[in-house]
Formats: sequence, structure tokens, C-alpha cells
Amino acid sequence: MKIFVDTNVLLDVFQERRLHYDGSVSVWDMAERGQLSGFISAISFNNIYYIVSRFRDKKHASRAIKLLRGTFSPVPLDEQILNQAIDSKTDDLEDAIQFFSAVRVSANFIITRNNKDFPKSSIPVLTPEEFLAIIELGDNT
Repeated sequence: MKIFVDTNVLLDVFQERRLHYDGSVSVWDMAERGQLSGFISAISFNNIYYIVSRFRDKKHASRAIKLLRGTFSPVPLDEQILNQAIDSKTDDLEDAIQFFSAVRVSANFIITRNNKDFPKSSIPVLTPEEFLAIIELGDNT
């Protein structure tokens, strides 16, 4: 199974966001253990580096992107994805890039806490908790 993980879920883990940490870290652990194939957009690396370096420091930011690299497969941002995102009806360019990156890898699920900003498509857009509930029921498409 392929999942695409949005940057906000990754930040839940790095920033230990109390309300969202448990679900997000469980999804991360599944990718790390190879129970699923986890993908992230290449732009997540620079977004994570920037945010972690601002809230912590560059040492923590470097460690964060190395952890990302070791767990998730990056989806390169290329001209096609960028054009699809720019030409989409989505108000948020970053979310559009995330969405078309998930489409590129034929993800079975998009995991985000920002599901209202993703277009309706054949790819289910779920929170980490919703995804984990589906997995627990054994319905992993």
C-alpha cells in the first residue's frame, strides 16, 4: 500500500504537537517498519528544514530531514506537477503540489490534517486517525 504524507503530519511528529502526535507518529512508524510505502513531496524537505530550524535550530533541522530521507520516498517536484498545481482550481499552491505529487505515485491514501483543502478525487484524503481506523478494520484498499 502506498500512502502520501502531507507536511503537517510530519510536523506533528517533529514538533510533538500534543493533540496530533500519537496518530501522526503511528503512521510514521508504519512507514519506518516497511508496513507501507510512504511518500512525501520534495518540498516537504525544505518546509520541514525551515520550520524546525526556526523553532529549534539548524542541528535539529538537519537531523529532521535525514530522518525523513531514511523513512519516506520523495516525489520530485517537476514541471508537470508544478503546472498541474498552478493550473488547478485549488486556492493553496502548496496543497496542490502535495495533491499532484500523491497522484504521481498513485497513492492509495493522502494522510493530512488539512483534508478540506484537497480536491475531491479517487484518492481518499484522511487524517492519521481516520487512516489508522481503516487499517485496524483491515480495509486498506
